[in-house]
Amino acid sequence: MKISEVMTSNPKTVKPTDSLQAAARIMRDEDAGAVPVVAERRVVGMVTDRDIVVRAVADGDFDAKVSDIVSGDVITASPDMSTAQAAELMSEHQIRRLPVVDGDERLVGIVSLGDLAVKERKEARMGETLENISEGVKRH
Repeated sequence: MKISEVMTSNPKTVKPTDSLQAAARIMRDEDAGAVPVVAERRVVGMVTDRDIVVRAVADGDFDAKVSDIVSGDVITASPDMSTAQAAELMSEHQIRRLPVVDGDERLVGIVSLGDLAVKERKEARMGETLENISEGVKRH
């Protein structure tokens, strides 16, 4: 199965200059734990609910911008990538969500571990992927 068959198309995004409150509102309204950070339709980062809490709220920095807490390292998938390849990427990089970009590196969707599990129904692979993603958490 291809990523294009399971991804969420046209996800809500934030710009690096947006406030963390704007990102949090999108997460609330979309019931999402992460939002792609986009500049000129290109993914430049991902901001998660955990990033907001650990990197800003915990320090009392309520005026922070998205760019203040987002790293530039973004692992992406392509729409024609197989769901198995996406699961491998998630395992390897210990991430639960992948922005999906086209050949011009422009955001076209997002796929989560949950999307793969629900839409593909490969419980064994998803369990293994989740276990691999969680390895970093276990070591800390």
